[in-house]
Amino acid sequence: MTAAETSTGAAMSKVGRSHRGFSSVRPSELVVRYACLLVVLAVTIGPFLWQLSTSLKGPADDIYSSTPRLFPSDPTLANFIEAATKIPILGFAANSSLVALLVVGGNIIGATMAGYALARLRFRGRGVVLGAILATMLLPAESTIVAQYLTVRELGLADTLLGVALPAMVSMINILLMRQAFLAVPKELDEAAIVDGANVWQRFWRIGLPNVRGMVAVISVFAFIAAWDDFLWPLLVLTTPEKFTLTVGLQYLSGAFSSNPRVVAAGTMIAFIPIVVFFLVLQRQFFRGVDAGAIKG
Repeated sequence: MTAAETSTGAAMSKVGRSHRGFSSVRPSELVVRYACLLVVLAVTIGPFLWQLSTSLKGPADDIYSSTPRLFPSDPTLANFIEAATKIPILGFAANSSLVALLVVGGNIIGATMAGYALARLRFRGRGVVLGAILATMLLPAESTIVAQYLTVRELGLADTLLGVALPAMVSMINILLMRQAFLAVPKELDEAAIVDGANVWQRFWRIGLPNVRGMVAVISVFAFIAAWDDFLWPLLVLTTPEKFTLTVGLQYLSGAFSSNPRVVAAGTMIAFIPIVVFFLVLQRQFFRGVDAGAIKG
């Protein structure tokens, strides 16, 4: 055996040992991993399961017992019916749906077009615009909320659902996500389209957008959750109870049913259902966009 063959065999043996070391997991490490996953699962899913359990418990279930019980002994849907009949929860949900629709639509149009411009177009001041977007992300939302309110009031949009949706209709983080998605699209496609005589709009609509549909689903989910769960901004803008969003309107449950946390829990579950439905509708495109961003970004 020559020296070259000996060194090659030693290298392959070393690679094989290293590969086995990465692919194999000792039982103790596996136990630690699953233990950590169970802790994370308990912290994240535990409060939701407890809230769901509380919303399904009947009068015979003691929710203040020293030994908590997750499964109700007397399950009932009466708490959901009471929450839906005592306050105009369907009207609040309709208001939240309108705000979420405006926010999602604004982000799909505005963030997508802005992301394409920053990724594909060459214009003076592009670096300044990108730096300004990054700078705004460093500021906490509370530091600009007064300026936002004054702007909305000067536009005559105070106490309107459009005024609630307007500041979130184009999110800076969504612009950056779309920019990264467009940067992952091969430039050769744009160059070939330019040779064929395609203008900017045609390149955006026929080449760029079909390749970033997964990321569009990602920003849609993020925008919907942010708009649906927002509480502070609608509380500041809206003053007419009939225009309250669901998160603001649910505070009536805490006041009217402060002695019955079962009804309060049922109201929070009603507010949670649309988020689950929206995510289930877009889950395939959402995970496709996340995978594409993890691989290409």
